[in-house]
Amino acid sequence: MLIDAPAWRAAVPRAESLARRAAEAAWAEMAQDGFLEGPHGGYAPVGAPAGAMTILLTDDRAVKRLNSDHRGKTKSTNVLSFPGEGFGHLGDVALALGVVRREARAAGRKVATHLAHLVAHGALHLGGHDHIEAGEARRMERAEARIMRRLGLPNPWRGVT
Repeated sequence: MLIDAPAWRAAVPRAESLARRAAEAAWAEMAQDGFLEGPHGGYAPVGAPAGAMTILLTDDRAVKRLNSDHRGKTKSTNVLSFPGEGFGHLGDVALALGVVRREARAAGRKVATHLAHLVAHGALHLGGHDHIEAGEARRMERAEARIMRRLGLPNPWRGVT
C-alpha cells in the first residue's frame, strides 16, 4: 500500500485498512467462484493465486501520467490496473483521488465506499475479469456487488440503469 497523495488520509480515514480489506474480499470472491485467470491464460485453480498486489493511492496528475504512458490516453481516470509480471506479483492498482471524489459526490456516495468499490474493481481486473462485452460487464458488476456485501457496504450498482 502506497499513499502518494497525503490528501487521501483526510478524505478516507484508515484508507489503507479499507483498501486492504476490499482487495482481500475481491480475491476471496474470485477464489470462491473459481474465476481466477492463470498467468498464461486459462483459469487458475480455486484458492490461487499466491502473491501480493500493490495499491497506489495518488492524485489525478499521477494517474493521468500512468494512463498516458501505458494506455495512450491523456486523461486521468478513477482506477488503473496493471497485471503482475512475475511469480508472486499479482499486479498493481492505482487510484486518483480527485476523480474518486468527484464520482462519489456525483453518485451521492461516501468517498470511502467508492474507494472500496474501485479497489475491488481493480483487483477483479487483476484476476482476469473485464467489462468490454455486456456479458462480461454484468458478471463483473455482480461480483462487485457481492464483494461490497462482504464488506458490509452498499451495492454500487443499485439504482444504476
